[in-house]
Amino acid sequence: MTKGVIADGELPISLSEVELASHAAILHGRPESLQRDIDMVERQYWLENVINQIPDYIYAKDLEGRFLFANQAVVANNGLSHLADLVGRTDFDFLPRHVAETAADVERRVTETGLPHFGSEELAFRGGGERWLMFTRVPLRDASGTIVGVVGASRDITAQKSAERRMRSQSYLLEMIARGTPLADFLDELARMITGFSEDVHAALLTIRPNSGQLRMVAAPTLNEEYQRRVNGVSILPVTANLAMIEAALKLAFDQAGISELDHQCHCLPISDADGQIEGVLALYSSEASRSQPGFSDFVSIAVHMAGIAISRHRAEARIRFLADHDPLTGMANRALLDRKLTLAMQKADLRGGEVALAFLDLDNFKLVNDSLGHSVGDQLLKIVADRIYELIGDHGSLARIGGDEFVIILESMDIKSCLGLLSAIREAVARPIALHEIELRITCSIGVATYPSHGKSAGDLLASADMAMYRAKELGRDGIALFTAEMTATVRRKLSRTDELRQAILRDEFVLHYQPQVDVQTGRIIAAEALVRWNHPCEGLVFPDDFIALAEETGLIVPIGEWVLRTACSQARTWQEQGLGSIRISVNVSARQFQERRLIETVAAALNETGLDSSWLELEITESLIMKDLAGSIARMHELEKLGVKLAVDDFGTGYSSLSALKRFPLSRLKIDRSFIADIPHDADDMAITSAIISLAQKMGLEVVAEGVETEEQARFLVESGCKEAQGYLYSRPIEQERFSRMLESNGRDHP
Repeated sequence: MTKGVIADGELPISLSEVELASHAAILHGRPESLQRDIDMVERQYWLENVINQIPDYIYAKDLEGRFLFANQAVVANNGLSHLADLVGRTDFDFLPRHVAETAADVERRVTETGLPHFGSEELAFRGGGERWLMFTRVPLRDASGTIVGVVGASRDITAQKSAERRMRSQSYLLEMIARGTPLADFLDELARMITGFSEDVHAALLTIRPNSGQLRMVAAPTLNEEYQRRVNGVSILPVTANLAMIEAALKLAFDQAGISELDHQCHCLPISDADGQIEGVLALYSSEASRSQPGFSDFVSIAVHMAGIAISRHRAEARIRFLADHDPLTGMANRALLDRKLTLAMQKADLRGGEVALAFLDLDNFKLVNDSLGHSVGDQLLKIVADRIYELIGDHGSLARIGGDEFVIILESMDIKSCLGLLSAIREAVARPIALHEIELRITCSIGVATYPSHGKSAGDLLASADMAMYRAKELGRDGIALFTAEMTATVRRKLSRTDELRQAILRDEFVLHYQPQVDVQTGRIIAAEALVRWNHPCEGLVFPDDFIALAEETGLIVPIGEWVLRTACSQARTWQEQGLGSIRISVNVSARQFQERRLIETVAAALNETGLDSSWLELEITESLIMKDLAGSIARMHELEKLGVKLAVDDFGTGYSSLSALKRFPLSRLKIDRSFIADIPHDADDMAITSAIISLAQKMGLEVVAEGVETEEQARFLVESGCKEAQGYLYSRPIEQERFSRMLESNGRDHP
């Protein structure tokens, strides 16, 4: 073999078996040095074998770049079989000239400077596919230390480079997701990365259409438009379909698009979100000749996972954007989107000189559905109603849900007559029976209508006008349509002004109590007093309950007013007792709003404790209709009041349609016959019969009876004859202020009416 430059006295680095035998013969007859020389030869032999077993590329060159030695990995990499075929040749014999010159320049610097060159990463030009090598080159010195060449070693780092590339790609994908890159751009980049890791492999990413369950092409950068057209033209690919069926359909589209002359197989991987819900499909097309980089399968797994994250995030963000402008239950526009649509409609009306109609629709008694059947049934009903309205509106306008059971309809390019006709059809559609959970529901609606620019110059003003009109429809009996008028604004303003005055009245303590006696009809003695509130208005003088109680109920101001009445009445009854004017029962009316308050029991107990009035002298009057609204709840609350020792009376008995079975469950002490039955006595035989029946019923149930509205002697005599022992009315006294009532108590029983 060619030895190259070898120092004197050294043995060649590479020895064949023939040469070993030859050396052994030459050394024969020199027993003293024979064993030492044999040992050296064996060490050289084993060293060569060890180096040849190393997979790294190891070689030595002289100053001219000629190979002196190389292990078997280098020999094979250059397409040779024996080292002898390589020694004496240079890189220029095997590599492209520009590559060989680059390597020669590096090795020249090492031999000239004596400095090693570590960690150079270079693309290999041998072997199939992309390969990377890491080179280390150091000076080769002889025994005297003179540089006689270069020793090089290189390692295949293709796997590491591929892993680094995968990590960089993964980091870049995560960065794209974090930046909120549009989904189509993200999936396009992902597909390019996949194809970049393998030769002759095509990737296509498809997502699931939420409503139809069909696949939709999103990214296929290496595939032609014909393929994308055919894929989007595939009839139905539901999420639940077998992957093999999807693969067959997608392969057919690939073949028909004429993308490659080679036969490609299609392999599909499902793309899922964190909950396992399938969001899309990754389709990989590859031929038998396709070659992939190390870790390709790992990267595909990462890519599928990343695609799932990106699609889920995209849909979540789309959902958030949708919810920002839409009602989550019905899918209709919400208040924010309504304002924008209404403003735009008004601008268009200004340009063309037309009008915009705005309808405010509220379902009648919807709370009863929620309270009796539950909110889930109520939600289903709302969705059905919304769909019915939406179908009828069509292209004429827009629908929005802005509250629990409140809808707003924008109608454009229609005259008011046409608008009212359409709204009438909507009202009838809402009223059609709805079958839910084997229950047939019928619900009506009240609709208020206002038009732009006649009834409002801004979206807020127009909505307020339509709202007023809707409340007017409610006042007229519900299940109707009301068109806004200027008088409605005046009414609302008066109501707002009155509400503010009521609030100020509470703060300024402008309320007073008047008392109307309840007497023993046989003796004329006062046995009880009903406390009735009056408003001592600073400008209007004395204002009676009919002018403010309903508004107080509507606004919730009845609660503080009712608490004041309760405390004041209890205090006055206690004062009369302390003044020696006798212990009489004090009756206080409880409004519907007060009765529903959770603090009612606490409020009553506090009033008794603060005033020192014994609970047996307090009677609370509750209307029959109030009790029947929530029978079970009313009975429970009445029993709590009974535990305090408070007496309970049913006011206006006979007008609330309570059944006898319900009546016997009430912990009552007294019935008050409504004045409507007393007014026509003795002229109306029916009223006389009803009144007698109520008195008889009460006596049999152990209840006392008070007749209201007694104004004549004839009425009083009839009540005595019928067995009624207590009465209240103008025959005995109108409601009077506290001072006059105190004087009546002083002479209690002296004068019989």
